[in-house]
Amino acid sequence: MTVVLHAAATAAAPALLLRPWREEDLPDLLEIHRDPLVRRWQIGPPLLTRDDAARWLREQRRGWETGERFSFAVTESMTESMTEAGAPGGADGGADAARPVGGVGVKEYAPGRGFAEVGYLTAPRARGRGVAPRALEAVTAWAFEVFAADGLERLELFHAVPNTASCRVAEKAGYRFERVLPAVPPYPTEGHLHVRPAPVPVPPVPAPVPVTGPPVP
Repeated sequence: MTVVLHAAATAAAPALLLRPWREEDLPDLLEIHRDPLVRRWQIGPPLLTRDDAARWLREQRRGWETGERFSFAVTESMTESMTEAGAPGGADGGADAARPVGGVGVKEYAPGRGFAEVGYLTAPRARGRGVAPRALEAVTAWAFEVFAADGLERLELFHAVPNTASCRVAEKAGYRFERVLPAVPPYPTEGHLHVRPAPVPVPPVPAPVPVTGPPVP
C-alpha cells in the first residue's frame, strides 16, 4: 500500500508531503537520528550506523505489509507551495524528490483494538516551521478516515514530561492532555499521555418532506 498525504503551506513555511520511507532516505534518516535532541528523547535502539538505519527501514516496510505500523517520511513540498501561490507546477512534482525533514507515524494498530499510538520527530534544520503539528494533523485525519470502520476510537501520544516542545506539538494538533504516567522501563522519566478521540460522525440531514395540499376540485 502506497499512501501519500499532504499538509497545507503556511504564511512562513512550505506545504508538506508525507510518504512511506525509501532506501534513498537513509542518509537523511541517519542525520536526523544523530541529532542530540532526537537522541535525548528517543526510546529504543539508536540509529547510529547505515546498518542501523537499513534495519529500521526494513521494519517500517514490514509494518506497512502487516498493517501494524504506518511510518511516513515528511518532506517540504516547494512545488505545491508555488502552485498554491499561482505559479505553474504540479502538486507532487519536485516534492517527491525532496529530502525528509522529519517523520510521523501510527503504530500499535490492530483492527478492533480501539486505539493506536502516534509519534513524530523533526530534523534540526526544519524546526520552528510547524512541521510536526501539521504532519501529525495530516496522519491523524488519515488514520481516523481509514480505520474508524475497523473500530479505531482514539489515538494516543506519549512524551517525556521534560519534553515541553513535544507537549506543544500535541496541543496544537488537538491531542488533549489526559494524565501523567509513571517512569516505567523503557521510559526513564515520567510521561504525559495525550489523547485525540475519533471525530463524531455527523448524521445526514433528512430531506424535507414535500407538503401536499388537498386535491383541487
